[in-house]
Amino acid sequence: MTGGLVLGLGARSGTAAPVLAAAIRAVLADAGLPPGEVGVLATLDRRAAEEGVRAVAAEFGWRLVSLAAAELAAQPVPNSSETVAAAVGAPSVAEAAALAAAGAGAVLIAPKRVFPGITVAVAG
Repeated sequence: MTGGLVLGLGARSGTAAPVLAAAIRAVLADAGLPPGEVGVLATLDRRAAEEGVRAVAAEFGWRLVSLAAAELAAQPVPNSSETVAAAVGAPSVAEAAALAAAGAGAVLIAPKRVFPGITVAVAG
């Protein structure tokens, strides 16, 4: 059974599932959260279509939620990035996706953590 937390994921195009899974596991471990506490993996719509992202959502048994750049841009976040904004049209992917998919009143359980080519955040 999956939990009610949402993991937000930002990644470079073409990132392989094992690399994504390692970053996700590191963030969850550091936050003291077992993967079963998460029920949703949320990301930018064009990343949600990628094989690696789809495979990692399936591996963890999480529902995959796809969000448009405009939806992400509309979500207030504490840690925005001009680099991300220039690349995808929204100043945040991981934090914005986690918060937007978690719904009104959500808070960050784990603020974004940046790995090479990957960003992970958790909200609930």
